[in-house]
Amino acid sequence: MTRANGSNERFDFTTEVPAASSLGSVHFIAIGGAGMSGVARVMLAQGIAVSGSDAKESLVLTALVAEGAVVNVGHDASHVAGADTVVISSAIREGNVELREARSRGLRVLHRSQALASVMRGSRKVAVAGANGKTTTTSMLTVALQYCGLDPSFAIGGELAKHGTNAHHGTGDIFVAEADESDGSFLVYRPEVAIVTNVQPDHLDFYGTFEAVQAAYVRFAATVQAQGLLVACADDRGSRALAEAARAAGARVITYGLASDADVRLTELGGVGLRAHAVLLGPGLDSVVLGRLEIGMPGRHNLLNATAAFVAATAGLGQEPARVLEGLASFTGTRRRFEPKGEVGGVRVVDDYAHNPGKVTALVETASSIAAPGRLIVVFQPHLYSRTRDFAAELATALSPADMVIVMDVYAAREDPLPGVTGALIADRLVEAVERHPGEGVRFVRFVPSWSDVAPLVAQLAEPGDLVVTVGAGDVTMIGPEILRLLTQRLD
Repeated sequence: MTRANGSNERFDFTTEVPAASSLGSVHFIAIGGAGMSGVARVMLAQGIAVSGSDAKESLVLTALVAEGAVVNVGHDASHVAGADTVVISSAIREGNVELREARSRGLRVLHRSQALASVMRGSRKVAVAGANGKTTTTSMLTVALQYCGLDPSFAIGGELAKHGTNAHHGTGDIFVAEADESDGSFLVYRPEVAIVTNVQPDHLDFYGTFEAVQAAYVRFAATVQAQGLLVACADDRGSRALAEAARAAGARVITYGLASDADVRLTELGGVGLRAHAVLLGPGLDSVVLGRLEIGMPGRHNLLNATAAFVAATAGLGQEPARVLEGLASFTGTRRRFEPKGEVGGVRVVDDYAHNPGKVTALVETASSIAAPGRLIVVFQPHLYSRTRDFAAELATALSPADMVIVMDVYAAREDPLPGVTGALIADRLVEAVERHPGEGVRFVRFVPSWSDVAPLVAQLAEPGDLVVTVGAGDVTMIGPEILRLLTQRLD
């Protein structure tokens, strides 16, 4: 999958991408995915003929058909007929029948990021990268720019709650995109403005080592256009090191964070319920108050995400600070990012996409403060066998502040099972923590390998005042509504 330097063996992300107008008819394999559907939407809006296939029916497929795509359920070589270009993600294996047919016909095959970069050509490009916070930061920046009276194009890894979509072809000249580092594809965009929220050891199935991850971010920073801007978090060790390296190379860099030496500094943090606020200060000892930041999402990590969006919109894209802050205050969230699902009998249920140690740590920290004085019950579904193997201890540590943790089995996504790797790896470490420190942190741990057994257990455990959070990048998102249904039955 990777070479020693972390580059992708299947795609060269350093070469110029073709113009969208030269792609002809475009076929997407697994068009229903969050990233793929977004690119398809933008292409449809640009008048490009789009077809696609996916393994099963979904609301996303229905929406794409309504927007003009020709979509088939299931994979078959015949679906490629009439296509000039085929778009895939790294999850599509060479043995896929449609990809094999495309190769045999000599069709152009593009990675999803290359297809996205092709429709971004000619725009003022903003790329948002980082192990954690990409989707939220991209969404916040998009909404802030819209509030400033602009109509930016965007492609996001989740749906904006206010708009109900993950992508849009705008009338303006700005294009905001979430840049995925997991397979090295974030090197393709060559943005005017880049945001790096953090640099952490993730996707080691691709990179092999954290050093290779760090090197990839250095290459990403080097793709920022001359006279462009890199926005980097000063609170994250990896992002701070990247900022220092980029400055040494002559790049324009603005850092943000709680750190005393951040160029844009957050102070006076606070919040009530699902809202949070902070005061933003400019650089130096004689710091100028840039404004009061308010957001409709809880947590220090989301205040940091909003600050990154603020810096990119103002210093990077020249927007009026007061208007940007008003836009950020109007942000109503992204689906699956601390998304409230409902409340029954005093039990609140929230869903979140967190799936690596950094994301889970931030989520549990925020949820714990909101749950108090009630209990925090976390239902965690590990994502990927390789991540579970590599970070079981770190994930257990991230989950440990919760009062009760139910660990599901691994959501495989693109991977084949690995011998001995199950959700029990995380649950066992949590149990060890309970035994070492009784009465501190988590008090109840259960590994529940059967998906259908999870909701009944949670409904049985939950009491009025509790906060239940379903967590993970897989189908754990469907468990929240089932918990609410069972709680409703209990009241009848």
